[in-house]
Amino acid sequence: MGNVRHFLCTSTLTSEEIKEIFELARVVKKSPKEYANSLKGKTLAMIFEKPSTRTRVSFEVGMLQLGGHALYLSANDLQLGRGESIEDTAKTLSRYVDFIMARVYQDDKLRKLAENATVPVINGLSNDLHPCQALADFFTISEIFGELRGRKFAYLGDGNNVAHSLMLTAPLVGMDIYIASPEGYWVDSRFFVKAQLFADAAGTRIVLTRDPKEAVMHASVVYTDVWASMGQESESVEREKVFADYQVNYSLFSLAAHDAIFMHCLPAYRGKEVTDEVIDSPQSVVFDQAENRLHVQKAILIWLNEKR
Repeated sequence: MGNVRHFLCTSTLTSEEIKEIFELARVVKKSPKEYANSLKGKTLAMIFEKPSTRTRVSFEVGMLQLGGHALYLSANDLQLGRGESIEDTAKTLSRYVDFIMARVYQDDKLRKLAENATVPVINGLSNDLHPCQALADFFTISEIFGELRGRKFAYLGDGNNVAHSLMLTAPLVGMDIYIASPEGYWVDSRFFVKAQLFADAAGTRIVLTRDPKEAVMHASVVYTDVWASMGQESESVEREKVFADYQVNYSLFSLAAHDAIFMHCLPAYRGKEVTDEVIDSPQSVVFDQAENRLHVQKAILIWLNEKR
């Protein structure tokens, strides 16, 4: 409502705004004590329909380190569980808190929250998107390589919410992205069309392929995710067969650039989408990624607070 700035998708940010958030995250990470009172007296409501490790802990710790407070609210803790509308929940929470973060199933719930809240709403994950993860990932890549323009990003596996957010963000930071998925598991065309518009404007490439080797060849970043996301557990056995050729093992990873890094948003199912020798290798940065969720989300909170 009004001019409140929300963070529901990386596509709502410009390249310059992403640079602003990354620069803020670098300073916050380097000198956390300087920001110890940045959100003093502020409160973040965290709505969780889906369980979480990294999202919950990073936001909760982040608010504490910024001098604020975070409230964990499961769906059962709220009147949402008894039929109160998203609209009424947004309006009520806005009278109590300064930010709302929601980790939900339907993307539409986030849209309704944002349309009715008078405080910033942050997408902590939905079935369609995972923008906080994508920003933390590209921030991690920028720490390692510096300039990102012209580098190749390879994503292998399911065309899921993480793939969507990575695809939407890559052009905004100047990277080419190749997404290798088996037939029937490709990214949603809605997000591909939007991402392609960004790529056309940025002069970068988005390539969808069935060939994992094509994606990985000479890539600076090799990234994968679980083959069966939350809610897809019943499909696990079938998906393991379908995705078998997309496992990131030493043989496949060796096709990447000599200085390539391996990334995974975690949790990882070792021996399935990635082997131990890759995820535990010196080129793996999966725990740097996880740590950077904290720093980047602190930067997002500060940035949104400044935009109010």
